[in-house]
Amino acid sequence: MLGGDLVAAWDVALSDGVYRVEFAHGTTTGKRIVYVNGQEAVRKDWLFKLVGKETFSVGSSNTRATIIIEAVGGFAYQYTLEVDGKSLQTFIDNRAKTSKTWLLRVEDRDYRVVLEKDTMDVWCNGQKMDTTGEFVDDGTETLFLLGEHECCIKATSGGKKKGGIVHFLLLDGEKIPVSTQQ
Repeated sequence: MLGGDLVAAWDVALSDGVYRVEFAHGTTTGKRIVYVNGQEAVRKDWLFKLVGKETFSVGSSNTRATIIIEAVGGFAYQYTLEVDGKSLQTFIDNRAKTSKTWLLRVEDRDYRVVLEKDTMDVWCNGQKMDTTGEFVDDGTETLFLLGEHECCIKATSGGKKKGGIVHFLLLDGEKIPVSTQQ
């Protein structure tokens, strides 16, 4: 499928899932192919200009991504991925501030639950969940179901002035550790 011209690959974590972006670059033909989760997103077979940019969208939110191709001397090239107009690392750092991710296994099934802190939207395995929000004594609770299991994302004050709001996920009342992966 991907052939011998694959030169770069990145993982992009969005609320609706983690997307694998792969880039094939034929440095003799100028061919450029962008794959997102193994599906062709961009194909250009003959280009005389070997450097430049390829822009495409990722995920159900059609997040804009751009691969930048730069020459670094001789016939060597450098490939950089920008997501939403930012370097991938800056995008990841920003997402860590604006979202929280939990990976859990329930009844032999893996789930990836993402909270978008700015909108309080909850995503599970690529689907936006129906939620109910409630104010409680120590903050808020966002309630939803994973199959037959009750889930609650609690948002409480961290207790410190600059600590901000702490979010944690309860599955049937049990606290789930936050994921280090996004």
